[in-house]
Amino acid sequence: MVNPENTALAAGLAGFVDPASGASLERLSAVEYAGVEGGRARVRLRFGFPVGGYAHELQPLLAAHLAAAGVAAPLELEVGADIRAHAVQPRLKPMAGVANVVAVASGKGGVGKSTVAVNLALAWAAQGARVGILDADIYGPSQPLMLGLGGRRPEIAGGKRIRPLENHGLVAMSIGFLIDAAQPMVWRGPMVTQALTQLLGDTDWGRLDYLVVDMPPGTGDIQLTLAQRVPVAGAVIVTTPQHIAVADARKGLRMFEKVSVPVLGIVENMSLHVCSNCGHGEAIFGAGGGDEMAREHGVALLGRLPLDAHVREEADGGRPTVVAAPGTPRAAAYLSMARRTAAALALRAIDASPAVPQIVVEET
Repeated sequence: MVNPENTALAAGLAGFVDPASGASLERLSAVEYAGVEGGRARVRLRFGFPVGGYAHELQPLLAAHLAAAGVAAPLELEVGADIRAHAVQPRLKPMAGVANVVAVASGKGGVGKSTVAVNLALAWAAQGARVGILDADIYGPSQPLMLGLGGRRPEIAGGKRIRPLENHGLVAMSIGFLIDAAQPMVWRGPMVTQALTQLLGDTDWGRLDYLVVDMPPGTGDIQLTLAQRVPVAGAVIVTTPQHIAVADARKGLRMFEKVSVPVLGIVENMSLHVCSNCGHGEAIFGAGGGDEMAREHGVALLGRLPLDAHVREEADGGRPTVVAAPGTPRAAAYLSMARRTAAALALRAIDASPAVPQIVVEET
């Protein structure tokens, strides 16, 4: 005889919408185990993105949903992760040992792309993933300063492979580790793309779930060539709410579309200015630009990030917000954005998979 509590639990779980991906648990195939035992509803979920700290967030939401679905037993929840490699552009091979390369790009400079990139990488690491970051901004490398690695030099293993530097749970590589900080990079485009190709391919990244590439700003020949040569699983476009920034960000999005790189979504940076004295928030760069762009192109708005003096101070001090102030609302905004980004990548893979045929047995 079928236990009606188990039937109600299964139905309730199937209809629950995961807040990170916006998809149901049924669509995600996330339910690994579910059953009512000893008066408790025991549920084990497995997602295709980092889940560190996620059980604490999901527990009250799922418990309330199940109670409304008629499951009276208290919820006992376990959450795990299964991060897989996702498809890259046609004719390119994924990097050995690196499951997913995610590019962070902007249509123009000055929108905080590098700050978003480093906090994205740090958030994934904080959530339990193995993460690296490549500073691909040859003309203005900022990751050495942001990661507190200024002045350090990487080692060459066996005279062939570069060992990336490590800090805050990340491995990192940048042209800034190899040159004097005050030296300008007076290079033409082909030299830049060759240097970046070598930095990417000659670095011993080890085994990574995600490699974040902090792309140079703009949509010129260098950016296009990189997007064509680097095996990218998905891209994130950073903009501010200002209409002129959004107009340039659209160009970046279309560039990735041209080279068959899926855009995971839009990050609206500097969305709200937070006064350091009174905490009052004001949209000094306008509002709604990221939402409008996301709707127009049918992609997700992955997050709205604050314009906060503390974010700048923390990055300048070599300890970006996610590691410097993990319990603050500004860090929570980055952590939420990172979770949504990884979930968007996992969801694209699910949607791209061919449907499993359903076999129906009918009595005759």
